[in-house]
Amino acid sequence: MGRTFYHFLMTYRDPEKRDPKTAFANAAYKDHSFPKQAKSYHVLSDYLELNAPYLNGMTLFDELYDEYLLSEEKNR
Repeated sequence: MGRTFYHFLMTYRDPEKRDPKTAFANAAYKDHSFPKQAKSYHVLSDYLELNAPYLNGMTLFDELYDEYLLSEEKNR
């Protein structure tokens, strides 16, 4: 069945690191409205564009979503 994008994103959580991917993961973890069961690019991007002031632009999300798709492809 595969994991959700949120589950993939949580692999980047870290209380010590300060890189953009980690900052996004840490902020998404604190966002109780984040669509945790979503796998769809459009559902996730719509949510982030409208509700995620912690994300400075969608480029980072696009990069992580591509990584997510590649990791799901490898796990099939």
